[in-house]
Amino acid sequence: MFQSRKIVIATMHQKEKVIEPLLEDNFKLQCTVPSGFDSDSLGTFSGEIERKSDPITTLRQKCLLAIEKTNLDLAIASEGSFGAHPSLFFAQGNDELVMLFDKKNNLEIVARELSLETNFSTQIVKTYVELEDFAKKALFPSHGLILRKNKTDYSVIFKGITDSEDLKRIFKKIHSENGEVLVETDMRALFNPTRMKNIEKATVKLIEKMKSLCPKCDTPGFEITQVISGLPCELCGNPTASTWKFKKNCKKCDHEELLVFPNGKSVESPEYCNTCNP
Repeated sequence: MFQSRKIVIATMHQKEKVIEPLLEDNFKLQCTVPSGFDSDSLGTFSGEIERKSDPITTLRQKCLLAIEKTNLDLAIASEGSFGAHPSLFFAQGNDELVMLFDKKNNLEIVARELSLETNFSTQIVKTYVELEDFAKKALFPSHGLILRKNKTDYSVIFKGITDSEDLKRIFKKIHSENGEVLVETDMRALFNPTRMKNIEKATVKLIEKMKSLCPKCDTPGFEITQVISGLPCELCGNPTASTWKFKKNCKKCDHEELLVFPNGKSVESPEYCNTCNP
């Protein structure tokens, strides 16, 4: 379905650096990036343009915009979210989604990489020493920074700072007028190698789904849609919270499959059993 087709990578932040080689190697897809593409119109990480839609809808909008600009029928896009990790609330996380949008075959395939690997952070600093400390923790200068007045004022904002002299000069300018400076990590992919790696990991997962065909109709994207817990305890036989089955569904037809013991074990250790080890 995908072999040797033309595909547009919906990005303005150089994500093609990690996405394009994977698509070419696996499907010989001919990749292009639309000139003048403005994904910032759908929202910015720094907040001056609010993202009004959920990540999946935003991904679809990116793909449709890129398809409109290029007159192609196959697109790929990524969308990242940052903040408290959903299960480890004390840690920051990067939730990266990548979508393949096939207009010709009316098909969407989405993959996700939820990672603790992120430098996402923001802070009000009042001295350059505080700023230097933040910059070091944020992996500056390999990772870019953003400086502005405060959380609500976007009248003065400097993005993509990767030079120490620029950082000092811009800090002095804002600080002299405002008495303090808001510094935040620049989460755009071209200024954030850590995020770029997460986009690459999500793309690898997407490619695995693209290769997974429905046994009934051969449609790509035959994927796990439900994780069913209840793996029995080795000692007492009662169900535990560990994974027992995976449910896989086709995106086109009504075919579904249950994979029993997907992690290669038929029983769980008593230490993970609420009956044996309450």
